[in-house]
Amino acid sequence: MSSLTLDAEALYRDLLKAMPLLLTSYSSAPQLVGIASGGVWLAERLQHDLKLAGKIGVLSSSMHRDDFAKRGLAASSQTLLPFDVNGAHLVLVDDVLHTGRTLRAVINELFDYGRPASIKLVVLVDRGGRDLPVQPDIAIARVALPASQSLALVRADDGQFTFHVQDK
Repeated sequence: MSSLTLDAEALYRDLLKAMPLLLTSYSSAPQLVGIASGGVWLAERLQHDLKLAGKIGVLSSSMHRDDFAKRGLAASSQTLLPFDVNGAHLVLVDDVLHTGRTLRAVINELFDYGRPASIKLVVLVDRGGRDLPVQPDIAIARVALPASQSLALVRADDGQFTFHVQDK
């Protein structure tokens, strides 16, 4: 186990403060889309705390993973987009950005549903180590972890967030 300590609730509060500037940069209201599963939890809470209208979207990376043969079908949420993707401004929300492969998979999934006008990415933690040339528009924290460790957001029954660092 790692001795890394991240205060997920403090990072969430910083994300909540940063979101209004991003959201007002659009000509029309953007749609929040959470990446399963930590990104969905964050998007749900942001939607509520920012008092945004409509419903969030959910994107699963399961069907477009480039390591599908090794990982198989994950037991994560299924994609659900309760709005028309065509011409929409979307804000993808995720807990941790690492290699960029999950992001590539969810963008492929997203384009199966249509062609958005724009896509922005916000994450709580950017841990570097990119395999693909993607960067978040907002990253609240940047941390370095060995590739042998994973970092995941955990949501307690009361809705509070923590991070869990685990050896792979």
